[in-house]
Amino acid sequence: MTQTSNLSEAGSPSSHALQNNETIAGAENKLSRLEHFPNAFFAMVMGLAGFTLATERLEKTLGTEHVSSLILLIFTGIVFAVLLGLYLTKAIKFPQAISWEWNHPVRMCFFPAASIGLILMGTAIGPFSQPLSLGFWAIGSLLHLVGTLAVLSTWIGHRNFELMHLNPAWFIPVVGNILVPIAGARLGFGEISWFFFAIGIIFWIVLLTLVFNRLVFHNPLPERLLPTLMILIAPPAIGFVSFVTMTGAVDPFSRILYYTGVFFFLIILLQVPKLSRISFAMSWWAYSFPLAALTISTLLYSEQIQSGMHESIGFVLYGLLLLVIGGLLIRTAKAILAGQVCQPE
Repeated sequence: MTQTSNLSEAGSPSSHALQNNETIAGAENKLSRLEHFPNAFFAMVMGLAGFTLATERLEKTLGTEHVSSLILLIFTGIVFAVLLGLYLTKAIKFPQAISWEWNHPVRMCFFPAASIGLILMGTAIGPFSQPLSLGFWAIGSLLHLVGTLAVLSTWIGHRNFELMHLNPAWFIPVVGNILVPIAGARLGFGEISWFFFAIGIIFWIVLLTLVFNRLVFHNPLPERLLPTLMILIAPPAIGFVSFVTMTGAVDPFSRILYYTGVFFFLIILLQVPKLSRISFAMSWWAYSFPLAALTISTLLYSEQIQSGMHESIGFVLYGLLLLVIGGLLIRTAKAILAGQVCQPE
């Protein structure tokens, strides 16, 4: 009799209503998380693509086939496609959320991270397919130029920016132009490469001055933005790679770029005790690409001047990069499963 009663209750209208409510609640939760899906996720693509390029450079240094880098390239492409699909879905379903990010003084700077991802993918595809590399590079470079102009127009427009909004993430939109010549020079686009390099290097100097003014004379960065300090390493390190790619040799200016990146790395090392106490956030991915940039520049520098010491340092940096990327992937997966990301700010 009890069994019959239980079966009856399980099939009762109230039971179905409860199940329907749970289904609706689950669907609403997924939509809510999609609405708060941050464009900062594209920093993940930058880190993975940078890791792929560092692996390609390591394989070239060791004289091995591009096997590991091809696997990483495919994985990076899959991640990029998934993130892009999710973000486009968000743009369709929640256009007001996209507008909010564009008007956010920090989130706005991560929009060009998507075009940087395309540029890096195009650069990494180079050893495997020149036509495909050209396609990714050309689309990424064009979109990044548009993004740079849009962000700069906003900066010098009528928006009320405050000094507290300034942080190293502001390097991403304009200084990202320095990446274009790495593939551009190899593809035969010399003048275009110099155009993008000039934009990136000049605005790096301008923004570096502004950022240091903010860091030295004003309130410290919020805790969750402290990992963006790592971004200081990227412009000079990538600037070195681009400049040597375009000129074909190491000269005094390229040495200044390389060792500036090394010095910023040493500064960040002194901040490790403070950084290690920060709770995980997507801003942690700021550790990945700059470290990859320094690894690539160090291995290239060792090749150019035939320095065994720099080559050994490059190997150590690559090992550190491997640990960082592995740790970031694990922490990101745990945070996603625990529902700690894609939450209202």
